[in-house]
Amino acid sequence: MASFFYRFACRAFQKTFFIGIHFMPWREPQLIHGAGSLQQLPNQLKANNVSNVLLVTDVFLAQTEHFQNIKKYLEEAGIKYSIYDQTIPNPTIDNINDAARIYRKNKCNGLVAFGGGSAIDCAKGVGIRIVRRWTPITFMRGTLRVLRKIPYLVAIPTTAGTGSEATVAAVISNPQTHEKYPINDFVLIPRLAILDANITLDLPANLTATTGMDALTHAIEAYIGYSNFGGSEEAAITAGQLIIENIQNAYRDGHNIKARENLQKAAYLAGFAFTRAYVGYVHAIAHSLGGMYHTPHGLANAVILPHVLEFYGETCEKRLGTFAKAIGAVPSELDNHEASKVFIMQIRELNRSMDIPEHLEFIQTEDIPRLAKSASKEANPLYPVPKILNAKELETLYRIVKGTKL
Repeated sequence: MASFFYRFACRAFQKTFFIGIHFMPWREPQLIHGAGSLQQLPNQLKANNVSNVLLVTDVFLAQTEHFQNIKKYLEEAGIKYSIYDQTIPNPTIDNINDAARIYRKNKCNGLVAFGGGSAIDCAKGVGIRIVRRWTPITFMRGTLRVLRKIPYLVAIPTTAGTGSEATVAAVISNPQTHEKYPINDFVLIPRLAILDANITLDLPANLTATTGMDALTHAIEAYIGYSNFGGSEEAAITAGQLIIENIQNAYRDGHNIKARENLQKAAYLAGFAFTRAYVGYVHAIAHSLGGMYHTPHGLANAVILPHVLEFYGETCEKRLGTFAKAIGAVPSELDNHEASKVFIMQIRELNRSMDIPEHLEFIQTEDIPRLAKSASKEANPLYPVPKILNAKELETLYRIVKGTKL
């Protein structure tokens, strides 16, 4: 167990930071949503004096009909564009540097991210590179290191999970060190988010499942933490309700437009919630696995979530039980102890129903100390989690996630 002095120091930091964030320059992206809303992109760019954009996406999405439509809309409006389509899952420093070179070479003055969290985070990284040209991305790691307004950024999510279209965070991977880490700064909140559910209709069932569970993880970790303010609790609850009510419908029938719209809304609201209230050890562990093994972020979160909630034990029962009842996942007459236990069981069953594994057996035992150190470095002292864990306790969690009998 983390020592008293270690826990005290972490809580003191979190309390100080919590007071400070009330005075930070919070804002939300301009939000356009609804089927067909993608067509409004050119008018919004023109209204903000953006005449030459870099489109950031990946090889697969660059071939889709929706991306071709984006190009057509821009051409018809007389807006120039360049394309960077080499973004990979868990975008790397090289992705960012390569895209930034294209941005500069073609004298772009705006960014449009079309993709999941990887494309959006890559575009955020490009923005950082443009305004902090001579500062290595690795130096931006942490909180409030950018501090310069990045170019106008439009986020068009093609999944319903990361919520990066609403957040202060960009998560970047360094393949040389096998690290994956967040960069947090208010300037990284996109100026415009377009939620067009038509884009998500062809999302494969497995990605529907894992990205949806990613959003649920955001909502839960935000709600059970100790730094909720500014509507984060309400946003987390609404997101949780929408996910519980719609994720299996979208998983079974990808063309259920109502379920798709609701999941997009949920992902946005969960992003809004955690960008104010932060996440927790689920994300810290998931980031370390993404850096070491390139584990898809949504899959990692989905698998890790019930294990971490169970590990928190009674320290999260009150908040987790309240959340579970508020979103209608468990009967309201249950006490918080029972409600939290039932809810964790439901999360496991939800994962099983969507073919998400219970464990991540590929974790190498010899890597666990390094992984735990990485997760501890990310989470402590910043994340206002229900229970502060030291590196040794995190090692135990990794073994549980791996499926090792203790």
